[in-house]
Amino acid sequence: MRFTPFLLLLLIAAPSASLAATRLKDLVSIEGVRDNQLVGYGLVVGLNGTGDKLQTVFSAQSLANLLARMGVTINPTAILVKNMAAVLVTADLPPFGQPGAHLDATVSAIGDSSNLQGGVLILTPLKAADGQVYAVAQGSVVTGGFSAGRGGSTRVVNHPTAGRIPNGAIIERTSPSVTPSDGLRLQLHQADFMTAARIAAAIDKKFGADGKPVAHAENSALVSVKTPVAYRTRTVEFVAEVEDLTVEADRPTKIVVDERTGTIIMGKDVRISPVAILHGALTVEIQTTLTPAQPEPLSSGQTVVVPETKVVTKEEKARNVVLKDGATVEELVRALTVIGSTPRDIIAILQGLHAAGALDGEIEVI
Repeated sequence: MRFTPFLLLLLIAAPSASLAATRLKDLVSIEGVRDNQLVGYGLVVGLNGTGDKLQTVFSAQSLANLLARMGVTINPTAILVKNMAAVLVTADLPPFGQPGAHLDATVSAIGDSSNLQGGVLILTPLKAADGQVYAVAQGSVVTGGFSAGRGGSTRVVNHPTAGRIPNGAIIERTSPSVTPSDGLRLQLHQADFMTAARIAAAIDKKFGADGKPVAHAENSALVSVKTPVAYRTRTVEFVAEVEDLTVEADRPTKIVVDERTGTIIMGKDVRISPVAILHGALTVEIQTTLTPAQPEPLSSGQTVVVPETKVVTKEEKARNVVLKDGATVEELVRALTVIGSTPRDIIAILQGLHAAGALDGEIEVI
């Protein structure tokens, strides 16, 4: 068994000074203007013998209740229908969704059905967290995969127990969104005091009149904006112009490390204090050989396999790297690559630099 280094993927971001300005539409969202998640319980019928089995009792009870509403009375414990499956249906209701608009619905089996291919979802009400029905779903399920075979030989492609119904849900109730009127509350996707202050300054520069500010950064994640008098009856136009403003977002210096894949992502402007790095490499190789051992002739012994393990270690001499004041991460990576550092070595060195206070940035391990 040999411990080998894995592949290093290093991504160096451009300096913050060269970052292009970003639209507010990509940095913030308006409080109250959001999606709402819907969920419902339904039945998929028309399956080719791949539905729920006898162990899933709630699907038979659901079928009995459905037939009872249609005037057919049956005992749910006396039926076994393999062409039907109980499913959960989910959908996202967009902000300001109007009755009659269509949504995509996702259908997922919750019983022991093995395949929803070719099934049809029966009319299913979709409810929000308040218990109200906001949409209904019905239609053919598209799984994007299949399961075929019998007698112990099967072939499964993708995930056949979950699928989608494109435009299969119809909105029945207006989405509970808040329409901005006298003011807006802008929520930053990534909280940052500098970015919030820049957003407020950009809005004041565009819409402020007579030196009176219309925007105020309440904290690092929220900016309040008063609707100017000229836009009181044109809220949509005001929101559109606010979202079209551009600011330069301030992003913290961060190094993201994924030790599983050997990915290191860090900004090019990450500075390193004067430091000396002493680096060495240790290689451990374990070899196991299985040798048969024969018994003596005419004896009652048996042939056995004896493992012979050999452990070899090799440690290289330590090599050092000296970085001067103001060195960047680009110079660090170049120096570590020259001395033959592996991705695990670089990750360990970065963590050591951060612990020593020589790295101006935050390390996040994912």
